[in-house]
Amino acid sequence: MSMNSFNEDALCQVRRMAWGRLFGSCIEETRIACDRSVDEAAHLAGMETSEWLAVEAGRVPDPAQLHPMSDSLGLRFDKIALLAFICQGSWEQ
Repeated sequence: MSMNSFNEDALCQVRRMAWGRLFGSCIEETRIACDRSVDEAAHLAGMETSEWLAVEAGRVPDPAQLHPMSDSLGLRFDKIALLAFICQGSWEQ
């Protein structure tokens, strides 16, 4: 493995983590702004609390979870979809 290949892989991983964390931070801030606990938001989205916390920590959610997450936050789906589009770097491998 060349040094360039290692650096490119590491840079891709850093980008993925950064975009995932940006998405998670926005979800967390929205949840707090609408005065929902993690347990409540997760329950309303049909998710486990640990799944919700993982998203807030930067794990990329399954795209099928976006609708239930937007509903649980009282957020229009197009807003969460736009956020996902902006943060699409976290979905790319």
